[in-house]
Amino acid sequence: MSATTDLGAFLRTRRSRLSPEDVALPDFGGRRRVAGLRREELAQLAGVSVDYYTRMEQGRVANPSSAVIGSLARALRLDEEETRHLHRLAQPATRRPPWARPEQQAVRPMLKLLLRELRDVPALVMGRRMDVLAWNDAAVALLGDYAARPAAERNIARITFLDPVSRSLYADWSSCARENVAYLHLEAGRHPDDPQLAQLVGELSLKSEEFRRWWAEHPVQDKTAGVKRFHHPVVGALELDYETLRAADESGQALITYAAAPGTPSHDALRMLLAWAAPAAGVGARAQQAP
Repeated sequence: MSATTDLGAFLRTRRSRLSPEDVALPDFGGRRRVAGLRREELAQLAGVSVDYYTRMEQGRVANPSSAVIGSLARALRLDEEETRHLHRLAQPATRRPPWARPEQQAVRPMLKLLLRELRDVPALVMGRRMDVLAWNDAAVALLGDYAARPAAERNIARITFLDPVSRSLYADWSSCARENVAYLHLEAGRHPDDPQLAQLVGELSLKSEEFRRWWAEHPVQDKTAGVKRFHHPVVGALELDYETLRAADESGQALITYAAAPGTPSHDALRMLLAWAAPAAGVGARAQQAP
């Protein structure tokens, strides 16, 4: 991964999704060689020279100003998350030296405590690169046993794309998978020098044509909250709300919880699933952590 290369690719994908009509520019007809706005049109909208914008797409502008990046974001109709991503790509933080050791992801003590206390709520701790660092028994019942996987394979994106079981577990697999790609792009913007993230993206690109195609679209989306639908092999259809609770430090860790609205069929099905799984788990509130 390279911040300058990613910057150019991100600008091109966002330019390609706009038409002159979208930004109230006249279209004088004629066949366009590529989809979307021309460089000249975007430069005009952003108030920069065509040469300067062209050099930005080519990764030949070392440190564009925040004002220029803001103008481009507005011209491209970027949302809030995309705008932050553009700023990170254009003005990357100081990079770690290539010989620096990978950071150890020790689970935050409060997150471990919360996992132990959440008896009837599937929950896991997600670290950098979507690694699964810890989980409770309820998460095992819903999502599978992470302890049965090698430590290097306990990764949400890797499981989603490379484990065939995930395609039957998630009712809308493609939507979940696309969200993972978008989150990894966000991580790549935050940490362009992360060799483990680069290795993960490279592996998924080689082994999954879908990942490779969606990665090239440069989606950007944080993991916050929403609804996940499941086809669970034990209890059938489940519709669960998920929430992402982030640690206050710079660890990048987050507690992800899944719950069903009371009084719904999914609430009853989740209770049935946890009751079915409890004898095998032994202790309903146990929190498990990756070694």
